[in-house]
Amino acid sequence: MTAAEHVPVMLERVVALVAPSLVRPGSVLVDATLGLGGHTAAVLQACPTARVVGVDRDPDALESSRSRLADFAERLTFVHAVYDELPGVLDRLGLRRVQGVLFDLGISSMQVDRPARGFSYAQDSPLDMRMDPSRGSTAADVLNTYPVHELARVIREYGEERFARRIAESIVRERERRPFESSARLVEVVAAAIPASARRSGHPAKRIFQALRIEVNDEIAVLGRALPAAIDALAVGGRVVVLSYHSLEDRLVKQTFAARSSSRVPPDLPVVPAGYEPELRLVTRGAERASEEEIARNPRAASVRLRVAERVREAA
Repeated sequence: MTAAEHVPVMLERVVALVAPSLVRPGSVLVDATLGLGGHTAAVLQACPTARVVGVDRDPDALESSRSRLADFAERLTFVHAVYDELPGVLDRLGLRRVQGVLFDLGISSMQVDRPARGFSYAQDSPLDMRMDPSRGSTAADVLNTYPVHELARVIREYGEERFARRIAESIVRERERRPFESSARLVEVVAAAIPASARRSGHPAKRIFQALRIEVNDEIAVLGRALPAAIDALAVGGRVVVLSYHSLEDRLVKQTFAARSSSRVPPDLPVVPAGYEPELRLVTRGAERASEEEIARNPRAASVRLRVAERVREAA
């Protein structure tokens, strides 16, 4: 899929939710997961005086988005970094506060569509799965070195797979014969480990590939560090917008927003003292979902959960 063909999830809703914080000239949005730049292009179009700092750990994504966003080059800064490195990124750019931060979590269609990256179970490819191919362990490293209990944990927690232990044991047996190198063999092992009568709809390897990708890129821990950093970077009136696609991601976002949008005084106290008011206001009530029409056009939107919060005061 090319940048021009890429369909951003909940595009109009994201723009509508972030635009109110970008009305002043020189307002800055950090697109912490730039990808192919679809959300950023729409924001820059809708907010003609805003600037965007586009962050991505994937150098291929940055290269593609540079081409797609060439018309907005004067209002864009591209940064190769993981989004939990946000404080350092802003410090290097001399930005003490920003007016918006956007996270579109998970994997991009571009990454899935490039076989050499190893994200797809639909075609045989090297078991890499690193979002930044220049650093870190690969999926093959995980499969070939993790003890069975650790493999089972990864598959159970990140893939939400009830046959996690059974699959992990099969992987360990198979790697003793020959280390895993390509996706086709892993798909075969997973399919054989799951009873035919117990297979849910969809491909049996889908959840395993998701689990490996999250583990390889440390996605949950990175998000746990990035969310507080994003909130701390917001100016009063600024908004943080998060699109998540996995229950663990959404739970972490929900808990972080809840903690920062609640007062830190006992609930029976009649008056909240100055400085103890919540830092955030929840803009969305719960998690918003994509419409049936959008899901029909873009199946990736089926699992999305959208949450938005606005900063209402500085930290004490």
